[in-house]
Amino acid sequence: MKLQKEAMNWLDSRLGIRELLHSNLTGYLLPRNVNVWYTLGSVLLALFGLQFLTGILLLIYYVPDTEKAFASVTAIMNQVPYGWLIRYLHVVGSNLIMVFILLHMFSVLFMGSYKRPRELTWLSGFGLFNMGLIFCLTGYLLPWSQLSFWATTVATDAAGAIPVVGDTLLEYLRGGASVGDATLGRFFALHVMGLPMAFLGLVGFHLFCVRRAGISSAPFGEDYRPTELSNSFHHQKHPGGVPFHPNYTIKDLAMIFFALALLVAITFYAPWLFIPLDALTPADPFSTPAHIKPEWYFLWAYQSLKIFPSALLGLAAQGAAMGFLAMLPFLDRGPERRPGKRPIFVTLYLLGILLTVGLSIWGHYS
Repeated sequence: MKLQKEAMNWLDSRLGIRELLHSNLTGYLLPRNVNVWYTLGSVLLALFGLQFLTGILLLIYYVPDTEKAFASVTAIMNQVPYGWLIRYLHVVGSNLIMVFILLHMFSVLFMGSYKRPRELTWLSGFGLFNMGLIFCLTGYLLPWSQLSFWATTVATDAAGAIPVVGDTLLEYLRGGASVGDATLGRFFALHVMGLPMAFLGLVGFHLFCVRRAGISSAPFGEDYRPTELSNSFHHQKHPGGVPFHPNYTIKDLAMIFFALALLVAITFYAPWLFIPLDALTPADPFSTPAHIKPEWYFLWAYQSLKIFPSALLGLAAQGAAMGFLAMLPFLDRGPERRPGKRPIFVTLYLLGILLTVGLSIWGHYS
C-alpha cells in the first residue's frame, strides 16, 4: 500500500492524476434521469474491443488465399484448441454489435439527442454505423464459403448499376471482372488494417464530441425543459446531477455483462442463428445456390432493390434514406425533444421502423 501511494503521489505531482480522475469520474455529473439507453455506447465499445481481440487471434491461423481460406477456417474450427469458440464469438459478436448499434440509434432518434449542438456527435455516430456495415461486408467474404462468395457477388453487383462510374467501381471493388483472389485480398486488407485504423480515429472523435458537448438530459418527466440554443459553445452541465462514478459506471457494467452473457449464450447454444448451412461448404464459382440472401441487417436493402423496376432506382431510394438520416440534425432544427410534443416526427419514426422491419421480413421469406 505504501509503495502504491508513493507511486500515485509521484504520478500526481507530474501529471495531476487525482484532479484528472476527479474531473472525469466522481466530479463529472450526469442528469439524474439517465436510463439504460445511455449505456449502449459503452456496450458497443466493449463488444468492439472483443471483436479486435478475437480477430487478432483468428489472424494467427487464417490464410487469405482462395485455395486455402476455407481450409484454414475449418482447421480453426476443428484443430486449433478453442478455435471454434474464438470464431463463434467473433461471428456472433459482429451480429450483436449491429443489434446494439441499431438500438443506440433508435434511442438517440427517439429522445432527439441528435439535435443542436450535437450535430457532429450524430454525424460521427452515423459514420460508425456505416463503418460497422462495411466491417461486416468485408469480413463476410473471408471464410470463402459458398454463402459468403455468392452474397458478396450479389452485393458488389449493385455497384455496377451506378451510372457512369458503375463499371469502374465494380472492377475496383472486385479487383477484376468477378469475385476472386483480388477481391479476397482487398477485403482482407480493408477488414484487418484499413477499417480498424479509420474506426479507431472516428470512435475517438465521437467520444470527444460526447464529452465536449456534455450528456443530454432524457426528455421525460415534469422537470425537463428544452435546452436554450446559443450561437456560442457551451458545455452542458448538470448541477445537482449524479456522479459518473460510481452511479453511472455501475449501470454501464451491468449492461456490458448482460450483453456478454447474451453473446456467450448464443455462442454455446444457438450459433446456427448466424451460421447457416451454406456457410459450411467451400465456395464454388460454377455452382449458384438456389437461395442466397445477405445477412439480416442487409435484408431491407436487398428487398428494396428487388421491388424497384431497376437497381439504379433502388440504390437511389436507399441513398436518399441514408442521406436523410445523416442530415436529420440540420433538417429538424427545433429545440423541442419531448416525444409527446413531436407527433409528426414520432409517427414518421415508427413508420420508418415498421417499413425497415417489413422489408427485412419480406426479404427473408421471398
